[in-house]
Amino acid sequence: MTIDSREVPAALSSRPRRLRVTERLRALVRENRVSAEQLIMPHFVLPTDRAEDPIESMPGISRYGVKDLVQRVLADAELGIRAVLLFGTPPDGSKDERGTPASSPDSAVARAVAALKQQVGDEIVVITDVCLCAYTSHGHCGVLRDGKVINDETLPLLRETAVAHAEAGADLVAPSDMMDGRVAAIREGLDEAGHTDVGILSYAVKYASAYYGPFRDAAESTPAAGDRKAYQMDPANVREAIREARLDEQEGADMLMVKPALAYLDVVRAVREETSLPLATYNVSGEYSAVKAAAERGWLDEAAVVRENLGAMVRAGADLIITYHARDALQRGWL
Repeated sequence: MTIDSREVPAALSSRPRRLRVTERLRALVRENRVSAEQLIMPHFVLPTDRAEDPIESMPGISRYGVKDLVQRVLADAELGIRAVLLFGTPPDGSKDERGTPASSPDSAVARAVAALKQQVGDEIVVITDVCLCAYTSHGHCGVLRDGKVINDETLPLLRETAVAHAEAGADLVAPSDMMDGRVAAIREGLDEAGHTDVGILSYAVKYASAYYGPFRDAAESTPAAGDRKAYQMDPANVREAIREARLDEQEGADMLMVKPALAYLDVVRAVREETSLPLATYNVSGEYSAVKAAAERGWLDEAAVVRENLGAMVRAGADLIITYHARDALQRGWL
């Protein structure tokens, strides 16, 4: 069917394209925005003072010794990155069945927190990942017996780790293990130790995702046997995500997280509609490395894709974004 041009009104009262004519107009009416204040930069800390170890599977990202980490964070702060999430690596040969190096007051994370707080005070929000996988000899996130992770026996170890990070000066602790009841256990431990002002950013909704591959290289946390499907969430489930988020809020979480981000934007939206707590999403290593690899081959415009991806996370309902793209996005003016 063809439309006679004479049937088109001479003047249309509604023309949405009017507000798309120039970049300034588009920016003026933009519904969702990504700013530096929303970005959290993840870092991997080595148990030494001086080191910079590039991560091959994550171009542009390195593992740092404590003093070099401080310098890196200070440089990033000049770009506007004022929040970091720290992951630690134990000394060679120190991993054991129960991941006890995680709670050491001399762990790489505890040392990094103390060093950062001494240098920057409250100018940088320091968040620490609380899990055992990088510290256990078997690579699982809790106490392992007969091939099964024992939930309740793991809780005191997570609690001790969170308290150690709080003692070092962490602003927020972020349990990522997916044990049932860990938020309540950590909250109780923090309060009993006098750290009532230390908040909990819970990995409330963490899926057993294939997108974590590069991270496991960086954190040296690949399970020696089996997988994490018995405690991380089934990627097919959304209602379960709501249940997990509600439980963590009831147990005392101050902020919630959905991880990964891009394949789970529907989950971000679903959780956003169920809670008034600040909501973060984690733009994980595999999502980051996929963009980097495609951009290196000229298959994607990296700046445009990163801008689109981060915008989608905010549009879905995330208040905060943990992303390895944070430095590039700000340093190169992508936002």
